[in-house]
Amino acid sequence: MIYSASSIWAEYKFHDAFKFVKAQGLFFGIGIFLMLFLSKIDHHLYLKKANLILFGCFILLVLVLIPGIGTIRNGSRSWFGIGSLGIQPSEFAKIGLIIYVAKYLSNNKKNMRDIKKGVLPILAVIMVFFGLIMLEPDFGTAMVIVLTLIVMIFVSGVKLSFFVKIGMIGLIGIVGLIIVAPYRMARIISFLNPWTDPLGSGFQIIQSLYAIGPGGLLGQGFMNSRQKHFYLPEPQTDFIFSIISEEFGFLGVLLVTSAFFCLFYRVIKISLKQSDLFSKYLAFGLIFGLIIQASLNLMVVVGIIPVTGVTLPFLSYGGSSLLVSMASIGIILNISRNS
Repeated sequence: MIYSASSIWAEYKFHDAFKFVKAQGLFFGIGIFLMLFLSKIDHHLYLKKANLILFGCFILLVLVLIPGIGTIRNGSRSWFGIGSLGIQPSEFAKIGLIIYVAKYLSNNKKNMRDIKKGVLPILAVIMVFFGLIMLEPDFGTAMVIVLTLIVMIFVSGVKLSFFVKIGMIGLIGIVGLIIVAPYRMARIISFLNPWTDPLGSGFQIIQSLYAIGPGGLLGQGFMNSRQKHFYLPEPQTDFIFSIISEEFGFLGVLLVTSAFFCLFYRVIKISLKQSDLFSKYLAFGLIFGLIIQASLNLMVVVGIIPVTGVTLPFLSYGGSSLLVSMASIGIILNISRNS
């Protein structure tokens, strides 16, 4: 699908229709090795090294903000450039934070009923990382991380009333972030009515809907997308699901969503089987990280929420996203083996 979505643009810009496929193929090979390697490592090692892993992620997020070290792509200083490839440290911070929060929740099970002793300290850590990622800025990844960790805290037994208050504060914070960044306000306006600026802020979502609309039941056929012909910007990344919908129709949509649902169902079963809290929270956090990201991407593509800039796990072009997704599965496999 990356080849189908990117070949026209890659041929035009790089004179190589396989440009994106080659790059993603390299990361896919590394990802397979990483997944198998992590599936062999006892996941309880992460419990012992959680603080060190979190500190390493913190250092990477600070370094990427320094001009000359971090590189700017699509308006965000969120990459370490390696030739034509790039690594996004905020993606790896996602796993680091999930490991740390799983450790914290397992060690403070009794304290989680006490907001001051149990919840506020871990929220402070989450907000520090949220702030660093927003400095890049990378609103989409920051939202995926925060939502994942909030869900982990929720299942630990914290009172529902606390989340109502946090939700209200979060809503005010999101409004503030939108106001201080004009491009985010433009995304909101284009979300409410894309046709107010069809050649500007609303262009991407309109072209996405034009791709999904003609898909019908069985689609236009593989390689037969029209929107990838310089209409839908960067179709191999955030909006690859639009091309899947156009070429494979409702059947393609059903296959992709069913695959994510099956993955979610299997990992939840694995999580519930665990006898120790760390394993339970770790499996739960990793799968919710993937599912929340996938859900946000799909909702953006069909116009349910404003554009957030998050990729579709496993399917979108993006080396860092693929490596982190496969690393997550590797850790989950080890948790399952040690049930």
